[in-house]
Amino acid sequence: MSGVLGGGIGDKGLKLSLMETLRHAWADDDLRPRILFVITMFAVYAFGVNVAVPIPGVSTEAIVDKLKSIPMFQFLDVFGGGALKRLSIFALGLNPYITASIIMQILSASIPSWKKELQEGGEYARRQQNRRIRLLTLILCVVQATSLLSIIKTAVPITTGDIITVTVFWTAGAMFLLWVGEQITEKGIGNGISLMIFAGIIISLPTQTGAIIKQIQDGFAHWYQLVLLFLIFIAVTWIIVLFTTAQRRIGIQHMRRQVGTRMMGGTSSYLPLSLNLAGVIPIIFAMSLAFMPLQFAAAFPADSWPHEALQTVQKFLAPSFSSWEGVAACFVYSALIFFFTYFYTAIQYNVEDMSNHLKRAGSFIPGVRPGKQTKDFLDGVISRITLVGAVFLAVVALLQFLAPEITGLQNVGYFFGTSLLIIVSVALETMRQMEASLLMKQYER
Repeated sequence: MSGVLGGGIGDKGLKLSLMETLRHAWADDDLRPRILFVITMFAVYAFGVNVAVPIPGVSTEAIVDKLKSIPMFQFLDVFGGGALKRLSIFALGLNPYITASIIMQILSASIPSWKKELQEGGEYARRQQNRRIRLLTLILCVVQATSLLSIIKTAVPITTGDIITVTVFWTAGAMFLLWVGEQITEKGIGNGISLMIFAGIIISLPTQTGAIIKQIQDGFAHWYQLVLLFLIFIAVTWIIVLFTTAQRRIGIQHMRRQVGTRMMGGTSSYLPLSLNLAGVIPIIFAMSLAFMPLQFAAAFPADSWPHEALQTVQKFLAPSFSSWEGVAACFVYSALIFFFTYFYTAIQYNVEDMSNHLKRAGSFIPGVRPGKQTKDFLDGVISRITLVGAVFLAVVALLQFLAPEITGLQNVGYFFGTSLLIIVSVALETMRQMEASLLMKQYER
C-alpha cells in the first residue's frame, strides 16, 4: 500500500518535461499499447459509474437532497466519480480496499509473526497478505454499504430486501474495480489502484465545475470569485508539486571491498527521503475516523438518545469554518492527521533496519558512526521531515473546508485538499514510471 497514495523513499524528480515524456511514450511501440489499455479501463469505469442499481420507488434526487449537506457523502461521491449519488454499481469505489490495505499494513507491522512472515516469506507471504486484504475488503464492503444505506433510508423508504440487493451489487462493483486496478498494474502503466482513484476524481471534476458555473449564471456568485478560485487553485497545485517532489538527501559513502579479483565500492551516493513520507494516507484515516460517529448514529432510531449523542459528537469532529463547533473540529482533525502521519511513518520506515542495512552493505553516513549513532541520526532526520510533512498535510486537508469561506463559492472544497493531492501525486508517479521506462530503453541501446 505504500505505493498507493503514498510518499516514500525514492527519487521524486523528473528529468524530462511533461509533454516530452508523453510524446516519447506515445511514440514507443511498447508503451503506447499500455497507455491505450489504461484509457480503455478508464472508459469502462466511466460507463459503470452511470449504471445504477434499480430500487423501486426511489429517486436519486431525493437521496442527493438528503445527503448533499453531509461531508462524508460528498467525500465518497467525489472519489467515486459521482457514482454514489447515482446509486451506481461502483458507488463504494475503492474505499473499502484502501481502508483494508491500510489496516492490514498496520497490523502487519504490529504483529511480530506477520512482520517476520512478510520479511522472510517472499512471494508466498505476499500472496497470503493479498488474501487477507481481499477478505477484509469484502467485509468492509458489506459494512460500508449497509451504513450508507442506513443513512439513505432516513431520506427515502428502502426495504430490507432492497438493502440486501444493493449491498450485493455494490460489493460486486467494488471487487470488479479492484480487479480492473490489478489489470492496469499488470498490462498498463503505473499503479492500477492509484490510477482508478485518480480516474474517479477526474470524472467528478466536470460536475463540480458545472455547479460553480451555475452559481454564477444564477447570480449567486460573481466572475471575480471564479478568478480568485482559479488563482488559489494554481497556487495550491504549485505548493503540492513542490512538497511532493521535495527530498532530504542524506549522503552515503560505500567502503571499498574486494569481491573475487575485483575491488568494489569506494563510491558515494545518497539516501533520498521524501518530505511527505506518509503520502495521503493520514488524511484518509483522519477523515474515516472523523465521520465514524455519523455512521454509527444511522444504526439507531432518529429520536433515540444514542442517535442524538452521536450527532452531537459528530459536530465536534466534522471540520468547518462556519460554526465554532466546526472550528474546534478543525483542530481535532489536524491533530488526527499529525498522529496518523507520525504513526504511519514509524511503522513504515524502521530506522533500526535502515541502519543495519547500511552497516551490512559496508556503507556509512559521512561524519556518523555506524550502528547506534546512525540510527539516532536517521531517527532525528525522519522526525523533522515528518513534522514538516504533517503540517503540509494538515494545511492541504483544511483547504477544502476553508476554500468556500475565502471564495464565497459553494461546493468548491473538493478542487483542493485530498482530491488535488491525489491527482498531483498519481500524475507525477505515472510520469516518473513512463520516464524510467524510456530512459531504461535508451541505456539498453
